[in-house]
Amino acid sequence: IYEIAAEHSNRESDLFLLDVQDLRAGTEGWLVFDVTAASNHWLVDRKYNLGLRLYVETDDGHSVDPGSAGLLGRRGPRSKQPFMVTFFRASPGPTRITRAAKPPRRRQPKKTNDLPHPNKLPGIFDDVHAADGRQVCRRHELYVSFQDLGWLVLGYSAYYCEGECAFPLDSCMNATNHAILQSLVHLMKPEAVPKACCAPTKLSATSVLYYDSNNNVILKKHRNMVVKSCGCH
Repeated sequence: IYEIAAEHSNRESDLFLLDVQDLRAGTEGWLVFDVTAASNHWLVDRKYNLGLRLYVETDDGHSVDPGSAGLLGRRGPRSKQPFMVTFFRASPGPTRITRAAKPPRRRQPKKTNDLPHPNKLPGIFDDVHAADGRQVCRRHELYVSFQDLGWLVLGYSAYYCEGECAFPLDSCMNATNHAILQSLVHLMKPEAVPKACCAPTKLSATSVLYYDSNNNVILKKHRNMVVKSCGCH
């Protein structure tokens, strides 16, 4: 795998070798390449980001089409799409980047057939589905009736969490860092590690007003009774 260092109109692009993998024809699973050098260049200046280039060659140097060799790219299923994992270190102090003022742009009218942005947060009860039709992790309605338990008080909305935590975990899933890493490991070794689970990320209290056996009015606050938000853990 190479970083494209420079592009030219009259000759081949300049390439910088990043990593090499030696594989047998029957190998199955993910290929992991170290592209740290390329990401460091891109962090310095985004104009360096001309992309990556992947070559597949036989032992005797003959070029092979990656698709015919069995590599799945963007045309493969979503669970096997190529991806990059990056770790960032926090800066020692606040920094401010000075930017040149840009002239105001005229706002274009929104097209009626535009798709919503993938990072747009859905409503509480929006019908959100993954690309393969499965419902992603979100909060659902659940009303607990205390009268069904023989109590005099009515009940309350407790809610519950349910849905898929399939890779890739986007912002609407409120995924923890641990869930993201667990999803990556599950992709590589599904038999060893399960998927991340959909669970409450924030709970709130609810108050219950009732009469005791002596007809005294009692107001009691119970902690962690209502699901406020859900996420992948």
